[in-house]
Amino acid sequence: MSFFKGKRILVAGGTGMVGIQLVNRLIERCDAEVRIASMDDKSRAHPTAEFIKTDLRVYENCREVCHNMDLVFNLLGVKGSPAVVQKYPERFFYNMVMLNINLMEAACQEKVEGFLYTSSNGVYKPAEIMLEDDMKMWETPPSPNDEFAGGAKQIGEFQARACQLEYGIPITVVRPSNIFGPWDNFDSENAMVVPSLIKKAIEAAEKDKPMEVWGDGSPERDFIYAGDVARCMLAVMEIAPGQIVNISSGKGTSIKKLAETIASLVGQMLKKNISIQFDASKPSGDKKRVLDNTRLRSLGYQPNFSLEGALGETIYWYLGNRSQTKNRFEAIEQK
Repeated sequence: MSFFKGKRILVAGGTGMVGIQLVNRLIERCDAEVRIASMDDKSRAHPTAEFIKTDLRVYENCREVCHNMDLVFNLLGVKGSPAVVQKYPERFFYNMVMLNINLMEAACQEKVEGFLYTSSNGVYKPAEIMLEDDMKMWETPPSPNDEFAGGAKQIGEFQARACQLEYGIPITVVRPSNIFGPWDNFDSENAMVVPSLIKKAIEAAEKDKPMEVWGDGSPERDFIYAGDVARCMLAVMEIAPGQIVNISSGKGTSIKKLAETIASLVGQMLKKNISIQFDASKPSGDKKRVLDNTRLRSLGYQPNFSLEGALGETIYWYLGNRSQTKNRFEAIEQK
């Protein structure tokens, strides 16, 4: 992508699951000059990128890392399972809002050429299929299951609109569906559904016990591989600056199907038979959440990876890199 060639680009959160993939593409395929700002360990950063370990909840730090940048990608977020968000709702909300507001304001004051804000599917009201225009700030509150995360992301989108109006800087908003991939958060207490199930399947295989899955397996979610998210982010930033675009598979997959696929793949790799035990007494969230990706496809892009192929890549990576999942900063634990 020649659009990014030679540009000075800040990737805030460039050591995260999507950030690592995005930075790799910007450096190795686009020949961009990349600066990474993160609180993670430097070992997660691309070796040729400029790395600044800094807390972007602090406005002055945001001004520093945005200085002299042409473009800014905000991939910052606070990972939290539903149980963790329920336990620490204010910490979760506070960290999300501070990361969003400070970086966008700093980028505007430093007069960058463009900014990408990573929102989420949590901004949408309860619905089976979600289109970009369905979210109307103050009129469509997020699902009760995404009350604090979705609310924080909605505030970031509202700020994006204000910044575009006042400063004329195109603020591109992307709303990814359920992202997974290498470098995900595999913490047993705080992992999202895909890494949680991968870890449970491996432990079940190693301990010869059933793999426990919360709920009855019927809810459907829209899963997308981190590498596809990074590729589509670059496309949207170049082709549709200032627009709001869902990045998703556009397909619903039941938790039952997801668990069965993970159990099968892990079983093949570890040469074990893994049984699945559903616990219907545990919460399972909304029945169906799928993001319409018509707008993304109209730009000529859609995911390359199949769900099974992407899960296989992620499981293979995790089996060989378990120790590397620890060197990440947890904002929710350090308000």
